[in-house]
Amino acid sequence: MDVRVDRARCLGAGMCALTAPQVFDQDEEEGLVTLLAARPAREQHAAVRVAAGVCPASAITVTAAAEDADPAV
Repeated sequence: MDVRVDRARCLGAGMCALTAPQVFDQDEEEGLVTLLAARPAREQHAAVRVAAGVCPASAITVTAAAEDADPAV
């Protein structure tokens, strides 16, 4: 999984940091999203997807990484 954030779109709601604190935080100055892990551990993927879904500004983009593909498919 690859995660990107668009700080220009961020409203500072903090839902991402509450939902996936190992992956997202907020900066001290503006309260905008900071990305702690652009390639989070597999056990954090579900929380990252939820965080992207609850972001009121749609400032989080999640894409599958090549190594995440299921070789059995």
